[in-house]
Amino acid sequence: MAETASLNLPLLQPSQAQKHVTVNEALVRLDGLAQLRLESRSVSSPPGGASDGQCYAVPDGAGGAWAGHDGEIAIYSNGGWTYARPQTGWEGWLVDEGRRGIFVDGRWASDVLATSQGAAHSSFRVATTEHEITTSGAQDVELPVPADSMLFACSARVVEPLTGTLTAWKLGTSAQADQFGSGMGIGAGSYCTGLLGQPFTVYSETQPRIAPIGGSLTGGKLRLAVHFYRIELP
Repeated sequence: MAETASLNLPLLQPSQAQKHVTVNEALVRLDGLAQLRLESRSVSSPPGGASDGQCYAVPDGAGGAWAGHDGEIAIYSNGGWTYARPQTGWEGWLVDEGRRGIFVDGRWASDVLATSQGAAHSSFRVATTEHEITTSGAQDVELPVPADSMLFACSARVVEPLTGTLTAWKLGTSAQADQFGSGMGIGAGSYCTGLLGQPFTVYSETQPRIAPIGGSLTGGKLRLAVHFYRIELP
């Protein structure tokens, strides 16, 4: 047995020379895998300028030094990469996505609420963006809710005061202009919780829409978030 069963840590062998090399490699892996932070699960080749201890989930078809390590965790150390094989149920923070990941059926899934054999799982997701006012009237926000999602809320906060002749604003969709709220203030810090009394399912990609009340818009900025539920097929 050359490695431990769960974390693939190298084991010292009888009469082994340079034992410190094996011990140091084991410590590097342990340091990377404990409280796991995955910089990305979508980067397909080793990034330049990686720092010691940074970890990446190697996607299928990866190239460069990662070739042949599909599905493994690449840990950067001392100018090179060492690898570990994740096990079902491992969890880690997906840094570039800002969400929690879990390793299920050979791949990393995000924001999982429940899972089963065959990779079917349920997840609850939150996506955010900042929207700068660009037109005077109603405008869609580039924050798409994927098709076949159940939408629970769209929340928003005024980051920079809304300017123009408007007295208030409303938040909704193209189908219903005030679906998430109406009559919100225009000053910085004004907000809309946008929590729906009854969640609804969108069967095609849907975007939030903001619209002025009592006048038009000339400027300002809002931060928005959509809160939705998704299922993944087995």
